[in-house]
Amino acid sequence: MAQTDVLLTKEPAPQTVPACELPRKLYDVARNTGAHTSSGLATAGFRSAKYLADEWFQNCYARYHQAFADRDQSEQQRHESHQLAAETEALARRSQEDSTRKVGARLQDTHCWKSELQQEVHELAAETDLLLAQKQRLQRALDATAVPFSITTDNLQCREHRQHPDLVRDFVEMELLKEAELIRNIQELLKRTITQAVNQIRLNREHKETCEMDWSDKVEAYNIDQTCALYHNQSTEVQFHPHSAKFEESASTHETWAGFTQDNLHRAERERLASANLRVLVDCILRDTAEDLRLQCDAVNLAFERRCEELEDARHKLENHLHKTLREITDQEHNIAMLKQAIKDKEAPLKVAQTRLYQRSHRPNVELCRDAAQFRLVSEVEELNTSLAALKEKLLEAEQSLRNLEDTRMHLEKDLAVKTNSLFIDRQKCMAHRARYPTVLQLAGYQ
Repeated sequence: MAQTDVLLTKEPAPQTVPACELPRKLYDVARNTGAHTSSGLATAGFRSAKYLADEWFQNCYARYHQAFADRDQSEQQRHESHQLAAETEALARRSQEDSTRKVGARLQDTHCWKSELQQEVHELAAETDLLLAQKQRLQRALDATAVPFSITTDNLQCREHRQHPDLVRDFVEMELLKEAELIRNIQELLKRTITQAVNQIRLNREHKETCEMDWSDKVEAYNIDQTCALYHNQSTEVQFHPHSAKFEESASTHETWAGFTQDNLHRAERERLASANLRVLVDCILRDTAEDLRLQCDAVNLAFERRCEELEDARHKLENHLHKTLREITDQEHNIAMLKQAIKDKEAPLKVAQTRLYQRSHRPNVELCRDAAQFRLVSEVEELNTSLAALKEKLLEAEQSLRNLEDTRMHLEKDLAVKTNSLFIDRQKCMAHRARYPTVLQLAGYQ
């Protein structure tokens, strides 16, 4: 007979009757086939034969044996059923207690992560507020650089009104250009730092939002697990959910669950530290840029003072150079006249040599010979052309030198007239305007 498969946690208790089927007893049944039987052609299609006594006893013994086997099997199944019910009851109780402990442990883990997330959210919010204050300082410092840049560009534009030859890239202009470049670099640096601060603030808020969402999910999960931990067998809210024992495909494991929150906390802490480092960097940038601007302002003022002294001294030197230039112009004019006469003196010999060659080119037949006279005439023409080319080149150089001398004279004469104007621009316009330069506190973003 078939037996029910049951999962047992311990060996079953010994039975009074062994749990096995009794061996069937074999009986020799006498066949009703003797000489006095009623089998034959007359009984075809009918059973008119009687059972023998042995057949009757055999049938009774078979019924007794079957009744005993069924009772034994039933007793065995009843014992196994009671044992199985007790074991499953104990297993269900242990499983429920273990599940309750696991849910409680899960509540503790969730509470710990929730507390850390909440702490990180508060710290990120405080750090973001501090970084916002630094960003405002950067913006004030950037606005303050507009005044120095305006002063510097105004000085450069005023000095552009100097007349030649004072319109030079002197040390003052180099310092002013350096100051303008420094201000532009500082403005670009402040703008980049502001952009970096804005991006960092955005990252802080994004990670704060991520931590808040994670914290919100954990609060909801904590409430659900807390409710689950309070359920018991007498709870009225419980009911059957046949398909709830299946794992969701998108469900996370304990490792990925803890790793997700750890990653969120790690990234949030990393951005918080980056934000703190950025605030320190902003302090250094504002302090260094303010000091650099004031140092460059002092360097420009010193350059203006030295330039004014140089302008006074240059006036006397220009007069001396002008006198020497006028004398050199006179000498160069005589040199040009001499070169022109030398070129004119070479024209007659060149005509004679070329005419001889032209006439000899009309010799008939074999008389048109490359003789010594022909070679010498060709050589003479080449020598004269070379001499003329050299003289003309030297004449061009002399004329160019004369033009340069005349240009120099014109510049010197004009420069003597514009020195007073240059001194007025540097002293009265530029240096007076630079008195409105911002203070260090303004450049550092404190005002």
